[in-house]
Amino acid sequence: MTGSTLPVLQLDNLSLAYRTEQGWNETVHQVSLTIGAGEMLAVVGESGSGKTTTAQAVIGLLPDNGRRTGGRILFQGEDISQWSSRRLDGLRGSQISLIPQDPGNSLNPLKTLGDQLSEVLQSGGARLSRKEREQQAIGLFTRVGLSHPEQRLSQYPHQLSGGMKQRVLIAMAIALKPALIIADEPTSALDVTVQKRIMTLIDELRQEYGTAVLFVTHDLALAAEHADRLVVFRGGKLLEQGPVADVIRQPAHPYTAQLLADVIANTASTAPEPAGDADPSPVIRMQGVSKQFALSRQQPLQVLNNISLTVRRGTTHALVGESGSGKTTLARILLGFEQADSGEIRISDSHTQALTAEGWRQLRRKIQFVYQNPFSSLDPRQSLFSVIEEPLLNFHTLTREQRKAQVIAVARQVALDPELLSRRPQQLSGGQRQRVAIARALVLQPEILVLDEATSALDVTVQSQILALLAELQQTLALTYLFITHDLQVVRRIAHQVTVLKGGEVVEQGTTAKIFTAPETDYTQQLIAAIPSFTRRQEVTV
Repeated sequence: MTGSTLPVLQLDNLSLAYRTEQGWNETVHQVSLTIGAGEMLAVVGESGSGKTTTAQAVIGLLPDNGRRTGGRILFQGEDISQWSSRRLDGLRGSQISLIPQDPGNSLNPLKTLGDQLSEVLQSGGARLSRKEREQQAIGLFTRVGLSHPEQRLSQYPHQLSGGMKQRVLIAMAIALKPALIIADEPTSALDVTVQKRIMTLIDELRQEYGTAVLFVTHDLALAAEHADRLVVFRGGKLLEQGPVADVIRQPAHPYTAQLLADVIANTASTAPEPAGDADPSPVIRMQGVSKQFALSRQQPLQVLNNISLTVRRGTTHALVGESGSGKTTLARILLGFEQADSGEIRISDSHTQALTAEGWRQLRRKIQFVYQNPFSSLDPRQSLFSVIEEPLLNFHTLTREQRKAQVIAVARQVALDPELLSRRPQQLSGGQRQRVAIARALVLQPEILVLDEATSALDVTVQSQILALLAELQQTLALTYLFITHDLQVVRRIAHQVTVLKGGEVVEQGTTAKIFTAPETDYTQQLIAAIPSFTRRQEVTV
């Protein structure tokens, strides 16, 4: 680490605003902080607190309707607050790198992954041959944990899962060993083992090159494990900051104390017990399901290999494993969006292999999907009422008044104020949007919900609320959940049974209590050991 005492980044009374129909609305208020060389400063807070807006401002990437209304941004002692975008281009990538939150919109869909990483390496000024750039790209892909790194060079972004795209973005961000990395929820799409690898990699960059890190996250436990200092945001204001151990031991603000309490509640949660009258019969049964994709013309990729599992009616079955382990592919096959190469699937009393298109359409009244990201899964052009109502238009012949009554009823079921139904998705918080997504899935009164990382984009307090809502709905509506997640804390809190996947194969299956207390395989043990915990950091620092 460098011995310089000059901060790599300093924010001095920074204020930011967005233009609305009513005029300029200030969303970040007089924020001051510093990050030294080799230091990680974690910024935590709920969705809409101003974390991401502040991070975007540092690198000059505020949207067109955003602007700085006061204060300064200093990078290595130089005020860059009023630099043009062209001048900031000289810093981006080479001196300041951004790992964005949403991997889906951050890679060029028309270029291969190898070409995109090669462009980053070229922008660093070193004269490298194409072969040298390819070798560096393979090394970077390997370092961030991408399987088959050589083949990834010729792939396009749409051929990768969300977690794999995120690893490509991380490889691009670290390629030139920048002085500052702005990491905006960099691991929220990653499983715990890859998350641990990426955070360790960032820690190594800090140690080797003095890289400073502005780490924006809603995962307080992860921040506590890796950051040197902690900053807590709420409502665009900096509520408190200090060394991690101090903030955890003695939070100065009630909001910080509540965040810590929510983390402790999630960490301490134990597996739920099925209701005494739970139906033991399986509502989902998969037997010997296999699926291949073409990784390249010469090399097929076995995504799923002989998968078998059963899900009992009225219970929650968690499907866990690394990004690329086959979790989402299995869910897409279950929902009829993909076709298995072999194997048998039964949903309720239906053999899905024999279903016609109309048969699948009718089956989807029984099984509904809740997508991963509430910020991109809802149509921004529709009102919330229209979003929830749409499935009724597809399946039921109801009067307008009957549809309205059902939409209002399901909104109340998910604790969403019916007065919000005239709004559009962008006017809601992340937690409210996910309630809308759940309401849309429930409006047809299905038996089964497939939830794909349904809480991964939410901060810890909102996540806790959504999990409590799902548990309540399961009890009152006798719902069955297939819960796809990389968050083992969520699994421990909500699931009755767990299937662990690795490389498209079942590694281990059993009750949640058994998986967490007596895992049989090394892989499952590694997953559990990688769960972040702020108590682990406390034990080291106290």
